[in-house]
This record gives sequence, C-alpha cells and structure tokens, in this order.
Amino acid sequence: MLTMDDFVNEDDPILRKVALEVPLPASDEDKQLLTSLMEYVQNSQNPEIAAQYGLRAGIGLAAPQVNVSKRMIAVHLKDKNGELYSYALFNPKLISHSVEKAYLTTGEGCLSVNRPISGYVPRYARIMVSGTTLDGTLVQLRLKGTAAICFQHEIDHLNGILFYDHINPIDPYIIPENSVAVER
Repeated sequence: MLTMDDFVNEDDPILRKVALEVPLPASDEDKQLLTSLMEYVQNSQNPEIAAQYGLRAGIGLAAPQVNVSKRMIAVHLKDKNGELYSYALFNPKLISHSVEKAYLTTGEGCLSVNRPISGYVPRYARIMVSGTTLDGTLVQLRLKGTAAICFQHEIDHLNGILFYDHINPIDPYIIPENSVAVER
C-alpha cells in the first residue's frame, strides 16, 4: 500500500521529466503500480483509512509522484452532481479540447506540493482523453468540470508540468479569458 512516504516532493527532478510510454500489454509490475495508485486515491478519501495511515486526501495521482517516470494516472472523484469518475489509465492522452477555459474557484493542490499555493489555474473547460485501462481496454472519455480539470492536472505530471506553472505570476487571481468558474 502506498503512503505519503512514497511521494516525491515538488523539487524532485523526476517531476520535471516527460514520463515514458508504458509498453502494452502492460507488465504485471506496471499493472500493480497502477492498481496501487488507484488504491491510494480511494484510501485517501476514506476518513478512517486516511487517519490510520496519515494519508493526505487526493482525487488524482500520477506515477511520477511516486518516483516512477511512466505514463500512468489514477483518478477517483465525484462531481458536483454526484457522478463518479474512477479511472486508472496507462498512456492517457488529451486528444481534443474546447476553446473555452475553466478554473477551480478554490485553486488546485497537489500531493507532491506540501505548501499552499494561491491562484487560479486555467484549464480547458471540456476535454476528450484516451487511455488504456488495467484490463487492456482502450477508452475515450468526454469530460468537463472538476473531472476535466483533474485529468489535465494528472496528465501535466506526465509531461513535467506542475499546476502552479499555469498560475499568472503577476496576478494569480486574474480570471482566465473566455472561462467558466468551477466549484469543487
């Protein structure tokens, strides 16, 4: 089981590397890591398990955050309508996006960033993502709202980008042009 001890911090060089594609079909080792990423996200949202193991809550996780430079992400969240988005993906790709932008009104956080960073993070409002599931199925997901923002955050990790790279350094709370506010 992954714990906070398995995470690298924001200054670790692995978080600035472009992660490698996972050869498919995935090896047992890669499947186990992706399963562990999903288990962490789910466990971190369970108050009893999180308290027992000292887990910081998260809705998404990428392999580079646990010191593995491979293209794997796990996302587990419910949107404001209660719809569950629970996906563990190998080689996720952003294949299309809207012109319209979106941003979380509360800002973003990261399990590899152990300090609060204020500001709006401009993202695409609607995206389409493709990726391969643990059982080898290729999926395409149409996403908007918090789910779209979370997937973009995790895919950024695979490309060596941290959320605060997107924040306007001069005016962190400038509302992105042509954007909608997303409540978490």
